[in-house]
Amino acid sequence: QLPNNYNAPSAVARAAVLYVFRTMVDDDIPLNDGCLKPLEIVIPNRCLLAPEYPAAVVAGNVETSQAVTDCLYGAMQVLAGGQGTMNNLCFGNGTHQYYETICGGSGAGEGFDGTDAVQQHMTNSRLTDPEVLEWRFPVRLESFRFRQASGGAGEWKGGNGTVRRLRF
Repeated sequence: QLPNNYNAPSAVARAAVLYVFRTMVDDDIPLNDGCLKPLEIVIPNRCLLAPEYPAAVVAGNVETSQAVTDCLYGAMQVLAGGQGTMNNLCFGNGTHQYYETICGGSGAGEGFDGTDAVQQHMTNSRLTDPEVLEWRFPVRLESFRFRQASGGAGEWKGGNGTVRRLRF
């Protein structure tokens, strides 16, 4: 268990295992706890993935879950780590509050490159359309582009990340 807010409740760790397991099974299986029956998930008490009160857990879902997913794929040697974060962007004041996750590059695997600019693994959100963002909030989207060559080198390259530049 950490003294910061990267702790993740065990439900977050189980969700990451469920997600990875479902992507590795070459069959249509239900999205429920029953498909975890063949697996034994061991999470020690009072650790990063099973913190005890009053441990802070705000970053556990959005950051630690991505690291767990990358670790599981890496342990099975099927997929390199991707962006490893949900790239949280938050801003606000007394009138406006905004939150989004920004896409990045996915990891490569044996025989394939990663994908540029995608939401991946434990995040399932979409970016706000520029017109909606600028209409609803006091910001201007100055640019949104690939971060060239950010996927790394190698026979199978990771996907490129993005740069999203806002002016307040």
